[in-house]
Amino acid sequence: MAKLYIVPTPIGNLEDITLRAIRVLEEVDFILAEDTRTSSVLLKHLNIEKPLRSHHKFNEHATVRAVAEAIEAGKNVALISDAGTPGISDPGFLLVRTCVEEGIEVETLPGATACIPALVQSGFPCDRFCFEGFLPQKKGRMKRLAELAEESRTIIFYESPFRVVKCLEQLAEVFGPERRVAVSRELTKKFEQTVRGTLAEVIAHFKSQQPKGEFVIVLAGKGLKSRTTDSEEEIEENE
Repeated sequence: MAKLYIVPTPIGNLEDITLRAIRVLEEVDFILAEDTRTSSVLLKHLNIEKPLRSHHKFNEHATVRAVAEAIEAGKNVALISDAGTPGISDPGFLLVRTCVEEGIEVETLPGATACIPALVQSGFPCDRFCFEGFLPQKKGRMKRLAELAEESRTIIFYESPFRVVKCLEQLAEVFGPERRVAVSRELTKKFEQTVRGTLAEVIAHFKSQQPKGEFVIVLAGKGLKSRTTDSEEEIEENE
């Protein structure tokens, strides 16, 4: 039976495509792409020639039914986004939900996403975390941050270079300027960088150096103690 494949694509470095992802893209009948121009570059790099259909946040409500019908008719379909895993701050949820409701099998491949590398290299606890993605740009933004004020888990946000300083300033307003943060940009690319420190320190850094690239902000949860204190507690517990 035909199915929908969710296929992650590289977030920067084209070497981060998996062998399984390449095979699936070669075998499906057509590929749904967030931006067909962007995806064409990747497919050309992989020497894959498949029909591309546009599937993005502005047309997904209108196209999900037609896609589901194509799969029901025997067409295997792959969904990709411009970068990373579809559905994670990218189109995909509506199509997956429609397929699930219609009894269509959905197979999701593991692969590239920006939030996990940023979380792991932040130095903050990553056994439990809270993923917020992009905050509302205007209405409800500060309300959502206030709701997270007591969150003890590590918190992950996505942000654009045009709003990252303002976002950090808002985080400092709600969580305090001494809250620790790790800000990663251009992950997997040539100029990949992670800046760590307090919110006040990182704000000062990006005010002195113009932010460029796509950003992942990893904020320490409330009550996170220093590395030294944590180590001392671990030693005491082991003893």
